[in-house]
Amino acid sequence: MSTLPDSREYRTGSDPRTLRDALGCFATGVTVVTCLDADGNPCGLTANSFTSVSLDPPLLLVCIHKNATCAVPLIEAGHFAVNVLQTGQQPASITFSTRVEDRFGQTPWSAGEMGAPVLAGSLSIFECARNAVHEGGDHWILVGEVKKATFEAGLDPLLYFRGSYRRLHFD
Repeated sequence: MSTLPDSREYRTGSDPRTLRDALGCFATGVTVVTCLDADGNPCGLTANSFTSVSLDPPLLLVCIHKNATCAVPLIEAGHFAVNVLQTGQQPASITFSTRVEDRFGQTPWSAGEMGAPVLAGSLSIFECARNAVHEGGDHWILVGEVKKATFEAGLDPLLYFRGSYRRLHFD
């Protein structure tokens, strides 16, 4: 029988901090969602609430906080791109998660086939046509129909877990 103290922490509750910490136990990939605004300027933000919805038709969704600087351009754009980041793109993730004015000046990008900015060196890129926008509390749920998917199989994903960036570790 072990006499070592139990270092595990158990919490339960419905308060916002417990909910946030519990949700943080779900490891996610990191994306930058991009579009062109009504004036043709690139716009984008970091998001980790992203998932596949359907293969037929090919749909995905990403959740955008309603107060985000690029929220309105993203939900109004006819096309957008979801750039799934790889380990070397942590600086881009940080840049696009702050209120830096020129987010695209610090990150290499080009226009995708649908016009939305695609970030150079991304693990995968999904170029989408807007399919639907739904309200979801303090977020917009942006559903896109995938028109083009690109990926680089030799790269590792940038991960986010319990409030920190992480990397895959293989034994």
